[in-house]
Amino acid sequence: MAQNSNGPQSDSAMPLELLRTPPPKERADAARNRAAVLEAAARLFAEHGVEAVSMDQIAAAAGVGKGTLFRRFGDKSGLAVALLDARERALQEAVLHGPPPLGPGAAAEARLTAFLDAYLDYLLEHLPLVRMSETASPGARYRIGAYRFWHRHLAILLAGAPDPDAAAHTLLAPLAAEHITALLPEVGEPRLRAAALRLARAALATP
Repeated sequence: MAQNSNGPQSDSAMPLELLRTPPPKERADAARNRAAVLEAAARLFAEHGVEAVSMDQIAAAAGVGKGTLFRRFGDKSGLAVALLDARERALQEAVLHGPPPLGPGAAAEARLTAFLDAYLDYLLEHLPLVRMSETASPGARYRIGAYRFWHRHLAILLAGAPDPDAAAHTLLAPLAAEHITALLPEVGEPRLRAAALRLARAALATP
């Protein structure tokens, strides 16, 4: 999604396929180091929680130098983005080529409902990592490549709405990980899902 002084802008003219998160291209030794780091990070995060694990611990568990780790991922938020990459690409593939209603071949409302359910499944399973990746710096959520894909997909499904681009951003806003983390203990998952679906159906309704 393009950026300017007014914040995130639409990729409305770009085909959805081109917004997919591409797999990393790297040398064999770099790929081995990356895999070792991601495996160690995933294990340590699962055992101790994201906040409790340091980059030093991850480097030691992966058998790589701290310098290598920081050069490759920057910080824990960069590591979180890398860990989420494969999960995001799986959901993107299902949207583009999977069976309906998540994939092509179903009505817009059915696809929208299926996407919100699938996205919430992904988000709730990896909530601490998504939260870290989205809050690393102001506006970080909107600079993550996957956000552009989710936004474009929703804008396509909302083509009959008065302003599909704005409506897509509005639907994604309450799915921010920080928002979900704050409300989940009080509201609970079923009510959060139901509220997201009500908002989606309202966006689909023509005036």
